Amino acid sequence: MRDSPAHFVNAASWGSEGYVRSLSDSFRVGECVIIENPLIQRKELEREEKFSPATPGNCKLLLSENHSTVRVCSSYEVDSKLRALIYLPIKESRDYYSLGDIVANGQSLDGRIINVLAAVRSVGEPKCFTTSDRRRGQRCEVKLYDETESSFTMICWDNESILVAQSWIPRETVIFASDVRISFDKFRNSMTAMVISKTIITTNPDTPEGNILLNFIRENKETNPLDGEIDSYLKESINLNAIVDVYTVEQLKVKALKNEGKADPFCGILYAHISTLNIDGAATAAVRHRCSGCGYVMKEASSTCTTCSRDSWEPKSVLLSFHLLIDVTDHTGTLHACSLTGGVAEETLGCTVNEFLTMTDAQKTALKWQFLLERSKIYLKIFVSHRARGGLRISVLSCQLADPTEAGRDLSGQGHTEHKLA
Repeated sequence: MRDSPAHFVNAASWGSEGYVRSLSDSFRVGECVIIENPLIQRKELEREEKFSPATPGNCKLLLSENHSTVRVCSSYEVDSKLRALIYLPIKESRDYYSLGDIVANGQSLDGRIINVLAAVRSVGEPKCFTTSDRRRGQRCEVKLYDETESSFTMICWDNESILVAQSWIPRETVIFASDVRISFDKFRNSMTAMVISKTIITTNPDTPEGNILLNFIRENKETNPLDGEIDSYLKESINLNAIVDVYTVEQLKVKALKNEGKADPFCGILYAHISTLNIDGAATAAVRHRCSGCGYVMKEASSTCTTCSRDSWEPKSVLLSFHLLIDVTDHTGTLHACSLTGGVAEETLGCTVNEFLTMTDAQKTALKWQFLLERSKIYLKIFVSHRARGGLRISVLSCQLADPTEAGRDLSGQGHTEHKLA
């Protein structure tokens, strides 16, 4: 319970199962309530702080079934100052780990309880399970991202945090999660965050750091209205071995028409020539400069980020990454403006951004013709989007020169793919 920026307290209710369940169902996180006749108790610091959110005072409230009441305020009773508290984290706004810091620290953070500021990339469907002692529960997996890391898993276990997570809008919502537990997930072979009984999540925090991250999300949408750049700039891990369907350009377009109206993308393999690859002109056409502080696209490597310069005197470093739009062509047609960026572009071209920038124009032209003259095996991720050129938003997941024997075998077996499309 909170009634000012500096003051908040934990409240616990005890009573019959029917009373506790009814009380729990009568209000949600973010609602304003009036509590009558609570019992004020001194909290046992060590015990309380271990399982409950940390609070600044030394008291807690106890709600009794026989004496206490909790009533949700009507809209005209709510003070606007109280509503504003919903957007203020309970921890100092700069007291958090970036996702990149968590990944970099690795298993040294295993078991630690920390604060996280991140944007919501996706929210999974709640999944039910039954424990070995037949207790039922549910879990919800949330994917987070920020300027430093493309995808990071946070898991919600309790009903309330799962319900709150379902209201988050991917790529539009920022959260400040105080007191989440970081652990190493052996199954994923990566670090994950877990919502626990101490955790308090603030949605769209009204803080300078939260606003910078929110601007990062919006800037990526504005600089690339197709909303594809963030997918490639922040490299998304996709198991290429799971992609087995081979298509021609014509077949991809037919499948896209059948997928119209569906939100989910589809993936496929294409054997084709790169017909447009502009890497031997001005370097700015192939490489983008980003502020390491907030992720903004900067017009020049030496320019100062206008967002970060307002909040810090310390200059931020510049991150360089490939940003290419290529055309790919086979005997049935052409796919225009396919996004080839980040690490995928480095793997395709066989050089880092810094190595590319040291090349002469002649070397860049020679590199380009390696792909224009040869057939490539290209893994693609396709979204149907009316805002994109040709109605498709296409990201290249992998592009390597094709093995002629493998290409001949895969293309000769395309009758199976064509049958599926029919």
